[in-house]
Amino acid sequence: MFIKRNDKVKVIAGKDKGKEGEVLKAIPTKDRVIVKGVNIVKKHQKPTNDNPNGGIIEVEAPIHVSNVMLIDPSNNEATRVGFKVEDGKKVRVSKKTGEII
Repeated sequence: MFIKRNDKVKVIAGKDKGKEGEVLKAIPTKDRVIVKGVNIVKKHQKPTNDNPNGGIIEVEAPIHVSNVMLIDPSNNEATRVGFKVEDGKKVRVSKKTGEII
C-alpha cells in the first residue's frame, strides 16, 4: 500500500471530495485508511468509563485507499506514488517531482 500512517492526503472521490487530512490509521488487509476529519459518521455509543452518558458520537469511518491521493511534502500538491530502490532499500517517490517522500 502506498499510503502510510501520518501521511497528508487529499480526497479525490466521494462525499468529502477535495478535503485534506492526516492518515490516522492504515488498514492494508482491507485497502482502507482512516483520515482525520473525513467520512464522519454518527455512532450510537453505550455508556462506558470514558463516556459515562453514552449517546450519539461522531467518528471517522474508513475510506478506500483508491479515493485518496498523497500530498507531496515538497510542493503541497497531490501526486501519484512510485517506488524505487536506493541503497538496497525500497523508497516511495513522487511521480510529479521525482523526489523521495
